[in-house]
Amino acid sequence: MPAKPILLTLSIALGSALQGCGETTGEQALYGAGAGALGSALLDGNLLTGAAVGVAANVIYCKENPGKC
Repeated sequence: MPAKPILLTLSIALGSALQGCGETTGEQALYGAGAGALGSALLDGNLLTGAAVGVAANVIYCKENPGKC
């Protein structure tokens, strides 16, 4: 498996975790999208895909770990 997709996934997950959860689902989605798009831009990936993965990662993380936000 090429390293680029793995690095992209890790950077998006890390960016979402560092970005913070947000208080509402909308904020969580917005923060995740920003972090995912940024990670994709840094790795020359698809910005829309990165944003979508960032949204999913951040919303799921926040719902699963509400005390860590």
